[in-house]
Amino acid sequence: MTDKTEVSKPGETARNEATLLPPVDVIEDANGITLYADLPGVPKDKLSLQVEADTLTIEGEVALALPAGMEPSHAEVALPRYRRVFTLSKELDSGKVEAEMNQGVLKLRIPKAEHAQPRKIEVKVA
Repeated sequence: MTDKTEVSKPGETARNEATLLPPVDVIEDANGITLYADLPGVPKDKLSLQVEADTLTIEGEVALALPAGMEPSHAEVALPRYRRVFTLSKELDSGKVEAEMNQGVLKLRIPKAEHAQPRKIEVKVA
């Protein structure tokens, strides 16, 4: 799996907006990969995960409401959107992606395709 810079298609305004790159950890084991993305302030209904061909796209919109009539006196995060795009290896089974969100951390589990799984070969006695 590799991080990818995406070229926008005509008419896709959301992709042309400036976004934050969420920090991501990728852990690989014999059966697949687990990806952890930090998306603080992104509720489940503002999170979008999409797999198209060999491309995984993670998008989220921060939904932190200020009380009426108040404005922040200091804001370090000025962009309300996260976006990260990855190219998935052909060894991964993108049809079996599992996702869960817990306290602002997105966990994606992408198993290896059956042909890429380690397998034990039985030796027959002749």
